[in-house]
Formats: sequence, C-alpha cells, structure tokens
Amino acid sequence: MQGIQYVMDDKGNKVAVQIDLKKLGDLWEDFFDNLLASERTDEPRESLEIVRRKLKKLGKLRD
Repeated sequence: MQGIQYVMDDKGNKVAVQIDLKKLGDLWEDFFDNLLASERTDEPRESLEIVRRKLKKLGKLRD
C-alpha cells in the first residue's frame, strides 16, 4: 500500500510501521481512535441519563 513502510529488524521481522500522514492522515486518526477505544473497554460506564444530570448540575446543559 502506498504511504506505508514497514521497519524490519535484523531477522526480517516487521517491528514498526511508518505512515505518510500527508497521504493517510485520516486512516491514522481512525486507527488511533480505535486503539484508544479498545484501551478503555474495561473502564466503568455511565448511562446517558446520569451524564445528562451531571452536566445539568454543572450548568453545562440546559433542560
């Protein structure tokens, strides 16, 4: 794929990737967002209703 280069170790194993951000910047953003989301899968969650109540209490959301 154009815009992607693999970095190899002495044994020929792929150990890193270089991405041309001018060509594939949007792809990198999607990849990075997905990576962040997967790291947060075990974090506690709150319902939308609880978040709305908290935002209203802080004055950041109107009725």
